[in-house]
Amino acid sequence: MNSQQEGRTSSADGVEIAYSHTGNGLVSLLFIHGGLASRAFWAPQMEALAGTFRMAALDLAGHGDSGRNRDNWTIPAFAEDVRAVADALDLRNVVLVGNSLGGAVALDAAALLTGRTMGVVGVDTLHVAEAAYPAEEAKARGAAYRADFRGACAEMCRALFHPGEHLELQAWALKTMLAMDVEIVARIMEGFAGYDLGEAFRRAGVPIRAINGDLWPTEIEANRKLAPDFDAVILKGAGHYPMLERPDEFNRILTDVVNELAGRLALG
Repeated sequence: MNSQQEGRTSSADGVEIAYSHTGNGLVSLLFIHGGLASRAFWAPQMEALAGTFRMAALDLAGHGDSGRNRDNWTIPAFAEDVRAVADALDLRNVVLVGNSLGGAVALDAAALLTGRTMGVVGVDTLHVAEAAYPAEEAKARGAAYRADFRGACAEMCRALFHPGEHLELQAWALKTMLAMDVEIVARIMEGFAGYDLGEAFRRAGVPIRAINGDLWPTEIEANRKLAPDFDAVILKGAGHYPMLERPDEFNRILTDVVNELAGRLALG
């Protein structure tokens, strides 16, 4: 029986971060949700894999049960949330698993957890490494959420699924998005300004993997120019949340990827 425990810790700026943890094993998986989501998006993994790995899932600041009293809503700030949980649980041999925004957060967190991280696994993210976020686009997205929060969330949510697929999951994801604080979401969008994903690839310092759907192409060869130890598994017909859309298949692939990373470490 899976017995999850709850915890709270403080991020570098004092924001309280909520997390869940469970399982046992030499390898630790630390799950990082995407923007406008929560640690609940990893429920199938936390339930199914507890007999194989030590696991934790956190709510990034501004999401779920975590605090909202942050001034700097940027990816590096979210990476500090991840480090805080890793420190609170003294996690070692860590694989950082991040969906969407959580993929970039995982790359930044890997650089903060040097010597403790075995790899990063992006989940429908890290499609194109050589990307920087224009300030003008970030500002425009923030304004769009302030102007019509419900409409902007609904438009984004529809784009994350193949048309007509997983309607119940889509409704649940939208409900989660709409529970967010409007101003926090706008400031998160604005916080993307100038973020250089390619630089995050370079400085992560660990193997990078992706388990992606096929809504958007994953540039495997191009990504390897920045991170030679990059690879990806593409799930045909899957959308933005493969861990929820096809959890059994996803869990098998994730387990294989993590075991490959752990085996390389052992051999090294």
